[in-house]
Amino acid sequence: MRIGIDLGGTKTEIIAMDDNNEILLRRRIDTPHGDYQGAIRAIVGLIEGVEKDLGHPGSIGIATPGAISPASGLIKNANSTCLNGKPFDRDLSVALGREIRIANDADCFTLSEAVDGAAAGAATVFGVIVGTGTGGGVVVNQKLLSGPNAIAGEWGHNPLPWPKSDELPGHECYCGQRACIETFLSGPGVSRHYARNFGQTLTAKEIVEQAEQGNKDAETSLQLYENRMARALASIINVIDPHVIVLGGGLSNIKRIYKNVPAIWGEYVFSDRVDTKLVQARHGDSSGVRGAAWLW
Repeated sequence: MRIGIDLGGTKTEIIAMDDNNEILLRRRIDTPHGDYQGAIRAIVGLIEGVEKDLGHPGSIGIATPGAISPASGLIKNANSTCLNGKPFDRDLSVALGREIRIANDADCFTLSEAVDGAAAGAATVFGVIVGTGTGGGVVVNQKLLSGPNAIAGEWGHNPLPWPKSDELPGHECYCGQRACIETFLSGPGVSRHYARNFGQTLTAKEIVEQAEQGNKDAETSLQLYENRMARALASIINVIDPHVIVLGGGLSNIKRIYKNVPAIWGEYVFSDRVDTKLVQARHGDSSGVRGAAWLW
């Protein structure tokens, strides 16, 4: 039995999966906000409860925001900032009394979709989460790609490629840089752009709804989003040439981007044609927790 946990900023989800990839049990609780020890206690409680109800222990994989720094062994880059600078994997392992495996949540998302999701069977997969932020992961032959800095796939903190004059110098990003892809393609980035250019504060979902109803400003905003997404993904195609790019997160539900973005990215990809497929995640919000279970 494999147990997967997705430690999110607001919700923590746990699943137990059998050897046939069938989910035996699923639970979700609120994540203790800003409480490091509380998060550990919550995870331990979930695991103990699941194993008691199912009658036997399982391997444990955790999807977390950020990543474990190879240099310090501490969590870095987590937007759940109470984790940063903490030996989260070691503390949790001690609390449980056994070995666990931890990976970035976008990595777990990509692994899930590469193993038995929308990109099953593809040799090289780039996974993208576009929601409150922008995460990414790379899977090659159903194995996560990991480098010496534990940041493989962090495309969101590169500058937006081929910027237009009105996109510079760009908005400040929480990482300390400007004009990061995340500031353009995340939900808050889309809302910020719309408010600045059209004088109305709308969520990304509301902008999509307005465009569907014929609002010209919303349509203009979505077309710009698609162009920016195409440029951002073209830079990835130029570097790793993935067979499939899988989108997840709230903004992945914009159905039109799966037709419109590939129609644009050929202008920026260094090739005579582009055969990379752009698809929506099969497992939706459950991809991260399923990928955590697949860490074993």
